[in-house]
Amino acid sequence: MKNLSLGQSLIPIVFLIILLTYNVYVFGDDSLGGSNQFILLIGASIAVFIGFINKISYKIILEKIGKNLYSVTGAILILLFVGALTGTWLISGVIPAMIYYGLLIIHPSIFLPACVILCALVSLATGSSWSTSATIGVALIGIGKALGLPPGIVAGAAISGAYFGDKLSPLSDTTNLAPAVSGAKLFEHIRYMTYTTVPSILITIFILLFIGFTQDVKGNTETLSLLSSIEEKFYISPLIFIVPAIVIFMIVKKAPPLIALFAGTLLGGLFSLIFQSKVILELSGLNHLTFYSTYQTIVNAITIETQINTSNELLNDLFYSGGMKGMMNTIWLIICAMVFGGAMDAIGALRTISERLLIWAKSTFKLFASTLASCLTVNLTASDQYLSIVIPGKMFAKAYKKRKLAPENLSRTLEDSGTVTSVLIPWNTCGAYQSGVLGVSVADYFLYAIFNWVSPIMTLFYAAFKIKIKMISNGLNKPK
Repeated sequence: MKNLSLGQSLIPIVFLIILLTYNVYVFGDDSLGGSNQFILLIGASIAVFIGFINKISYKIILEKIGKNLYSVTGAILILLFVGALTGTWLISGVIPAMIYYGLLIIHPSIFLPACVILCALVSLATGSSWSTSATIGVALIGIGKALGLPPGIVAGAAISGAYFGDKLSPLSDTTNLAPAVSGAKLFEHIRYMTYTTVPSILITIFILLFIGFTQDVKGNTETLSLLSSIEEKFYISPLIFIVPAIVIFMIVKKAPPLIALFAGTLLGGLFSLIFQSKVILELSGLNHLTFYSTYQTIVNAITIETQINTSNELLNDLFYSGGMKGMMNTIWLIICAMVFGGAMDAIGALRTISERLLIWAKSTFKLFASTLASCLTVNLTASDQYLSIVIPGKMFAKAYKKRKLAPENLSRTLEDSGTVTSVLIPWNTCGAYQSGVLGVSVADYFLYAIFNWVSPIMTLFYAAFKIKIKMISNGLNKPK
C-alpha cells in the first residue's frame, strides 16, 4: 500500500476539528446529542475519499472499520450494563446512601477538603462529574457562602472531587471511552490510573486544607435539609452497602466486568424490593404493589429513564437515571469514532502520523508530552472532552504499541490530559457547563480546581522519571 504524505494524512483531522468547532458553536451542549457523531462520519468520508484517490479499495476500508467496531464490543456491552446498574442502584438506595453518609462528613474546620471527598464519593457512585456539580456542588457553594468562603475556592474544591470520582468510576462514560479507544481493559485502566490520580488528589486535599486554615470561616453547615429529604424518601442503612461491596469483591477477584456489573444490577433490583418498597410503589403509580407493577418498575429502571422526586430540588437532578437508554449517545459516539479511526487506519493516515510523531518523540517522555499536547489542542479547538479522548486515542495507539508501551499508558494519559483539563477552558462544553451551573466563572475557580491542572503535570512527572510505565513483553504487560 502506498504511504500517504503527512499533508494528506492530516486533511481529515483538520477538517474534523474545524467542523467540530463550528458544530459546538452552533449546538453548544447539545452537540453530543448526535451532531458531533455525524461530523465524525463526515471526517471518515473525507478519509475514505483520500483513500480512493490513493487507490485503496472500499473493501479494505470497510474491513478495517469492521475490525475497529469489533474491538469495542466489550466496551459497548459494559456501557449498557453501567446504565442498567445505575438504575437499580438508584432505586435500591445505594447511590442515595452514599450521598447521605458523604454529607455527614462535612465540618466547618475541614470544609474544603470535605468538599473534595464528598464530591469524589458522589461522583464515584454516579460516574458523573456534571451531575455531582449540579447537585451537591450547588449545595456546597451555598454552604460555603454561609461560611464566608469565596465561591471560586468552593467551586474549585467541588470540581476537583467530582473529576477525581469521574476518572475512577467504572460508571463514567469517559472512563469507559479512554480504554475503548486505546485498547486497554476497563479495570486495568482504572487500576493503572490510581498511580497518578491518587497522588494528585492528595496534593489537592493538602493544598485546600492549608487554604482553609487561611480563611475566616464562620457559621454552621446547613446539611440537615438535604439529609432529611433523603431520609423521607429512602430507607438509609449501612446494610445497603452490601451491594457495592459484593461488586467490588468480584472485581478484586478478577471476575469479568460484565459478570460483576450484571450481578450488581440484579442485586440492586433485589435490594430495592427489600429496602425501598415505598420508592417502587411511588414509581409504579399504583396504590399497592403487584408482581406486574414491581417487575415493570425495576425493568424500567434498568432500561429507560427513572426519576425520583424529593422535597429538595437540588437532589432531584441527582436522583435520575437514564438506564441503558441513557448510554446510547456515548455508544453512538464510540461507534462513529471507530468508523473514523478505522477509515484513517485503513488509508494509512494513522501510520504516517504515528511515524512522524515517533521521529520527534524519541523518548517516552516526548511521546507522553505529545499525547498531552494533542488532548489539550482538541479541548481548545473542538471544545469537547470526549473528542479530546477519541481523536488522540486513535491517533497515538499505534505509536505506543510500536514503542512496546502497554495501552494503559495511553488510556491513563488521555484521562490525565483530556478529561480533566476540559473544565479549565471557558468555551469548552465542560467549562461552560460547570461555570453556568455553579454560578462561578472559570477564571475564578481555575486556580482552585487543583486536581484538574495537577493531573497532567503528574503524568508528565511519571513519564520523565519512568515511574509505573507498563511495557509489552512477549504478549504480557509488565510494569517498568
